[in-house]
Amino acid sequence: MPLVRPLALACFALLAACASHTPDASIAFNLSKQQQCPIVMANSQLLILTLPSNPTTGYRWLIQNPAQSVLRSLGPEVYTNAEDAGIVGAAGQSVWRYRAQGPGEGRLLMVLQQPWAPEVKPVQTFDCKITVR
Repeated sequence: MPLVRPLALACFALLAACASHTPDASIAFNLSKQQQCPIVMANSQLLILTLPSNPTTGYRWLIQNPAQSVLRSLGPEVYTNAEDAGIVGAAGQSVWRYRAQGPGEGRLLMVLQQPWAPEVKPVQTFDCKITVR
């Protein structure tokens, strides 16, 4: 029993050290900032990509190239619409979160189109080279 207390204190100290590590500030990105590509990120840095979206029209952002060599997805797309719009079917935004996972280069490519009509040219495209240092 005398080892339990020092072991517990060591575990708490280790958890506190891990929790205090904060990578560089996150990068918020959207279509209007696409001209600022390529994006240069630090390892473990967070990328938050926000794109205009309205799934009620049948158009969705489809990931064509997820830059897997340098980015790790932190979950699925999260769609929100403006609560004050008050209109059913009003446009909103879709958000994706990625974490830089190691040095290298990749390409994040997403297209806005109806999934059942891949032969039709996309309405919009987000295409950005990602470099992680």
